[in-house]
Amino acid sequence: MKKPRVIAFYLPQFHPIPENDKWWGKGFTEWFNVGKAKKLYIGHVQPKVPTELGYYDLRLKNVRERQAELAREAGVEGFCYWHYWFGNGRRLLDLPINEVVRDKKPDFPFCLGWANHSWEKKTWSDEGDSELLIKQEYGGEEDDISHFNAILPILKDERYIMVDGKPLFLVFDPTDIPNCKDFISLWQKLAIKNGLKGIHFVAQAQPLDNDYTKYYMQGFDAVCSNRISQASVTQKHFKRNKLVALKYLMCKFLKIPKMVHYKFVMKEALCKMDEAETVYPQIVCGWDHTPRSGRNGVVFTHFTPALFKRHALEICKETARKTEEHQIIFLKSWNEWGEGNFMEPDLEYGTEKIRALSEAVQEYSESSFCEVLRECQKEEHGTV
Repeated sequence: MKKPRVIAFYLPQFHPIPENDKWWGKGFTEWFNVGKAKKLYIGHVQPKVPTELGYYDLRLKNVRERQAELAREAGVEGFCYWHYWFGNGRRLLDLPINEVVRDKKPDFPFCLGWANHSWEKKTWSDEGDSELLIKQEYGGEEDDISHFNAILPILKDERYIMVDGKPLFLVFDPTDIPNCKDFISLWQKLAIKNGLKGIHFVAQAQPLDNDYTKYYMQGFDAVCSNRISQASVTQKHFKRNKLVALKYLMCKFLKIPKMVHYKFVMKEALCKMDEAETVYPQIVCGWDHTPRSGRNGVVFTHFTPALFKRHALEICKETARKTEEHQIIFLKSWNEWGEGNFMEPDLEYGTEKIRALSEAVQEYSESSFCEVLRECQKEEHGTV
């Protein structure tokens, strides 16, 4: 029986750090944006209110333990912690993963995703502007070595998610790294030197990118598809649907967020490229960026747990032809409360999203797999 490997993106922005204290005020975390969010049109559900876990602090071990329990209930294999290395040894928001490694708890798989982008004031709040808070820099080979050595204890942890015997490491923006091929080559050598078989590098594709060849040429082993981002949806919508374009113009005139029907998101989430063995699709469990972006945000409307289950099952079926190691699906996200894509229980849906994903994974793994396999075989033989 095959089971899809669902890996959920995990935001570590829910604990105070000195830098955020300086930029935003004492004690700032992502909850600041979540709590102050406002309804911007009739039917808009804001603010989002957490229930079971509350407005948690990731410095608390029991919070991290319960997150892992809930994720396991949802059928999630592990978390992909966003990792912030800004160059020249500068790291932020690394306390949660460091404590997970140090304490050996929770007993739940994980990997790292390098969020290699600069932070501007507008990154975290609609009250901010384009003022640069911290710049993403690349310090060359010496800095690449320091970066590798800094996360080596994490990569060697027995819970780290492996693909083909190698630790999975995702890069948020591969196009931003100068001499990316050299960076990957260096890390592969360092990994082998330090007792690993290598690193399974995953590139997150850029929005509207329909050619993944360049990522493989740089040395990436796989690509995480990215057609469910708000930029991809809105731009493609404009080109193909004049009615939707008119709707967006009306939103702008009325000064309300851009709205995209969740069914359209589901439709756009897959394409022919996702059939490839080393292309990993994404599931999206909602989107409402207005806590950060206000009226300039994007909202996925008409979301329901039932539609989410259908979406998740469709993505699961896409992995049917792939080997078990590569049946990887990224879930966007576990706890991106400020972007409105989170799985954790809230006042609106309770644990329904967790239940929906669990049922989708279970149905595919047990009853659906034989049917999916038969369909695949029919297609391969040209029958209907």
